Amino acid sequence: MPRQSTARTDMLRSAALLFREKGVEATSVADVIEHAHAPRGSIYHHFPGGRPQLVEEATRGAGDVMGSMIASGLASRGPEHTMASIVGSFRDQLVATDHAAGCPVGAAAVEGPNTPGARDAAGAAFTSWEKIIAESLCERGVTRDDAERAATLALSAIEGALLMCKAQRSTRPLDVVEQWLVGMMADLLGTASR
Repeated sequence: MPRQSTARTDMLRSAALLFREKGVEATSVADVIEHAHAPRGSIYHHFPGGRPQLVEEATRGAGDVMGSMIASGLASRGPEHTMASIVGSFRDQLVATDHAAGCPVGAAAVEGPNTPGARDAAGAAFTSWEKIIAESLCERGVTRDDAERAATLALSAIEGALLMCKAQRSTRPLDVVEQWLVGMMADLLGTASR
């Protein structure tokens, strides 16, 4: 049986990786094709809607991957460890890319006017992540209002810290956010003194 092409998946993955380092607007279709080592004509074969479709689908895919990681971490290790793990992952990416890498979903949210489908996909991803975190906190006895506020605050703090880290070329903002988020989750869950 012939091997099925992975060009579509490779282009989506490459687009997300490039968005997190270069931004959405600075990433061209040619950049994605080159990064994915995809055939030149494959972009319109796999994405007949062209660049807007590619950007929207890559954003949605990155959001889904992050949502799965958040859900898995919360289920297996709890909110405190998951917050530390998310921040740690972003910190590692920043260091590995000389402070170029951010969040591909955040990039789509910031640069969305030219690709409204991507901006909408980013908004849906953030909403989904908030719900995942809030549900996990509610399952552990936190009130719905507190859980929802904590989820929004956690994601806002992480995304804001990423922007600051890139601009300041330092991981300090993420370090501060990690310490604060872990403490906040411990306080919410009543584990601070354990």
